[in-house]
Amino acid sequence: MPTPAPSRVPAPQRRGTALRQQLAELRGPDVPPRPLDARALAALAANPGCGRRALLDGAGVDKAALAESLGSPSGFGQSQFAFMRGNAFEARVKANGGAELLRLTHGRLGGGPEPVPGESAVPDLSAAGPEGRAARTALALREATESGGWTLLDHPMLALDVAGTPAFLEPDAVVVHPDGGWTVVEIKSFPMIDGSADAAKVGAAARQAAVYALALEGVAERMEHPPRVRHHVLLVCPKDFSNFATASAVDVRKQLSVTRRQLERLTRVEDIAAGLPEGTTFDVRRPATELTAAVESVPATYAPECLAACELAFHCRDRARSEGEVTSLGRSIRGELGGLTTIGEVLSAALGTSGDPDDPAVATLRRAAGLRAEALAGAGASGGGPGC
Repeated sequence: MPTPAPSRVPAPQRRGTALRQQLAELRGPDVPPRPLDARALAALAANPGCGRRALLDGAGVDKAALAESLGSPSGFGQSQFAFMRGNAFEARVKANGGAELLRLTHGRLGGGPEPVPGESAVPDLSAAGPEGRAARTALALREATESGGWTLLDHPMLALDVAGTPAFLEPDAVVVHPDGGWTVVEIKSFPMIDGSADAAKVGAAARQAAVYALALEGVAERMEHPPRVRHHVLLVCPKDFSNFATASAVDVRKQLSVTRRQLERLTRVEDIAAGLPEGTTFDVRRPATELTAAVESVPATYAPECLAACELAFHCRDRARSEGEVTSLGRSIRGELGGLTTIGEVLSAALGTSGDPDDPAVATLRRAAGLRAEALAGAGASGGGPGC
């Protein structure tokens, strides 16, 4: 009797494929994913505890369109004037084969003999599509490292794996030093006055540059002899309020570490999605009430800094205020209050009607409330007259 043919067991579905299908269902049928860029990834690193943003960005949801559908249009974005000013400054810095940019790189980071104007390489990185440009960039980086000279890569294309799919990133520039090191260059139009710039803007630029550095590390790891991706990036800004350029070396090791952790979290967005009600969708074509319920089903961690980095910030701020969340007052205040998560709990603890008196946060609040009461009593006793 012939042996029956063994039944064909379907091969287990690859995890990346299953994840992409799950995210596509959340995004909505026939809705193309919105690609992640370095600004979005940097914003994720700035607020790593926000599951809402992690899920929406991982699924490729257009958050600006979602905010519009929710009735809380986004005010996030760059003005046309700032965009044009930034482009003009960048063109000035990169003029003459990037002579000024390479001079600043050598002056702040070294890495070889002083570059000679006109003798540095500026390879052509044009190719068909982002995949082609990324491949051409990788080849140019390899050739530049082997050449042993100064090379400026103007707007290279880098690929970074995000939630199982490649995100294509385009830094302002990457410099290859004669010693073989690679440096990310961020060119910004905000001024650097007396050698320093606005700390918040520098921090945002550092987080964005860290995303590029992480993608560069991926290119380096695929080479036979991996070169060194420098952990100091070059931040180029206008000097004071002029059109002349100055630069500063910014250490992004901390930002690199945070970005790595956040990307690892993004690759597990299916864990966040598993807790959603069945049939949840963020398809912006659905009714506002349905979208509101879907968005509110994902926990968010709002902070005032979100207003400069996330399209859903207005919606999340309104919800945080209506629920009395202390995060709406800022992360530093939230950290000082320990287990007190709402403004109602804070006031109750300060008045002595709730809270553990041995809790340092509760004790500090009660002490502050007592001092305030004493100050108000003293002001009342003085009469508050003109002669006081």
